[in-house]
Amino acid sequence: MQALPHEAPVEIPLSEAETIAAAYLRAAHGDARAALVRAITDALIDLDAAERRAAGQGRLISHGYARGRVHG
Repeated sequence: MQALPHEAPVEIPLSEAETIAAAYLRAAHGDARAALVRAITDALIDLDAAERRAAGQGRLISHGYARGRVHG
């Protein structure tokens, strides 16, 4: 919504996603396609890292259960 000339501009807070998108767009010097590709690339890198951490934690938990067994 645009403010009328005699009114102060309306401040609408940006969502986290909008703030991130604006940062990528600035970094890409206004090239929307490059900003989108970079954002998706970064998200996929983060997702891969999270999946690796989760897999590693799963292995640690499995080894912990195996070590904790009482053989009798």
